[in-house]
Amino acid sequence: MNLPLNIVIGNIISLIAGIFIIMSMWVNDEKKAYFYQFLNAFILMISSVFFFSWTGVTTMAIAASRNLMVYKNRLTRNWTIFFIIISIVLGLLVNTLGFVGLLPIIAIVQITLCNYYLKSIKTIKTSFIVNSAIYIVYFLAILDFSSAVIESITALVGLVSLYRLITHDSGT
Repeated sequence: MNLPLNIVIGNIISLIAGIFIIMSMWVNDEKKAYFYQFLNAFILMISSVFFFSWTGVTTMAIAASRNLMVYKNRLTRNWTIFFIIISIVLGLLVNTLGFVGLLPIIAIVQITLCNYYLKSIKTIKTSFIVNSAIYIVYFLAILDFSSAVIESITALVGLVSLYRLITHDSGT
């Protein structure tokens, strides 16, 4: 199979981003998790250029900004509303992928609401797992195989980590 160079470069960059998404699932500290989520989104914004996914570029830029605000404890209700509105409006304006282009918009709205409302590490991890599931479908559709594999691993790591948290809290 002879993949175009942009897909190969995009997959390499996505692989680097994937390291941070896995790290975000593994840690049990909310602040560290969001810092790694910031790095992941920022790097995926760059890789999205190589996949010609302008919705991906837009939503990842918004996600990186939002994750930085969560990391710095500055995500207020007004900022949450702003990020949701801008994600939907800009995401729809730049969407050239039809239904596939809607997936990052759905994912960013889902995780933005979770960022604001969820405060415990268990519910945060659960929201990350749901978000990963949405992105697995999206990444496969745009041929970002590195990210699809990484998101699958991330979801599994998240499930294991969540299970460990739950069983640790229950005393087993």
